[in-house]
Amino acid sequence: MRSTLTLTVAAGLIFAGAGAAPASADAPKGAYWRVETVFTRTHPHAVGSGYHLTERSVSVDWLSPEGKSWGGYRELGARPATEKDEAAWRADGSPTAWAYRTEGMKIRLSTEPGKGFVGTDKKRPDGFRLGEKYVTFQQLQSLPTDVEALRKYLVADVNAWIDKSAEEAKTTAPKATKNDWLVNLDRYVAGMATELLYVNPAPDKVRAAAYQVLKTTKGVSDLGRAKDPLGRPGQKLALPVPSNKDSVLKQQLLVDTEAMTLLAEYTDLKDGGKAVLGKSGVKTFEAGWTNDKPAVPDAR
Repeated sequence: MRSTLTLTVAAGLIFAGAGAAPASADAPKGAYWRVETVFTRTHPHAVGSGYHLTERSVSVDWLSPEGKSWGGYRELGARPATEKDEAAWRADGSPTAWAYRTEGMKIRLSTEPGKGFVGTDKKRPDGFRLGEKYVTFQQLQSLPTDVEALRKYLVADVNAWIDKSAEEAKTTAPKATKNDWLVNLDRYVAGMATELLYVNPAPDKVRAAAYQVLKTTKGVSDLGRAKDPLGRPGQKLALPVPSNKDSVLKQQLLVDTEAMTLLAEYTDLKDGGKAVLGKSGVKTFEAGWTNDKPAVPDAR
């Protein structure tokens, strides 16, 4: 049975975090913070007589208040991507499985969901990943609830990561400069603010402040109200387009402005004006507390 998520929403949450008072820690509302991600994309290689398939997969992460983690994954099956692809598929006899080799690897696709798995990553340290570091549940609860204080915190964290990355790059890319990262500073900050909306069980007021940081970050565009592929309404935002000479990456987000959680992420990656299949697509998210134990994700 699919896990039931619960998420408490405080009245007037959209305006929370306007004061300078420190965050009030939210007590865990379940045994695990659970994040489910369903990714829908077009398979990068044509199959059969030359048609493309849409693939779906689901991944689930569980985090206990002590920072213990579990992960689950399942392929959900493939199907023709468009009406034209479906016509070609039917002309091929409506196969339910495909296989081909690329770069020495055997790729197998099926219309049926995979068996999936669930387990722990023994290399992952205990804790909640925040940017490039891991923090405790208590540290997560003490994040700033004031919008500008949280922005300052995130900018400092991103700058520390940029300093480290620029220093490490000297050995492999001597011509690289710190500005290669700084040119995308606003995008990195927006990305960190977005993660606070779903990745970890941040307090309600922190998520509200994170949303305000996100929507007011330079280069972020408000696209108005919209619905995700599951029919859930939210506010749609476009992230700044990163500076890259070789490709263009456009990403849009849909945020539930009542629960202050991320509902969907739309990715459009083009190289030389052509869509990069397999990396472009849409992800839908469900995040919240649950008492259900980690298990192989359901097929749906």
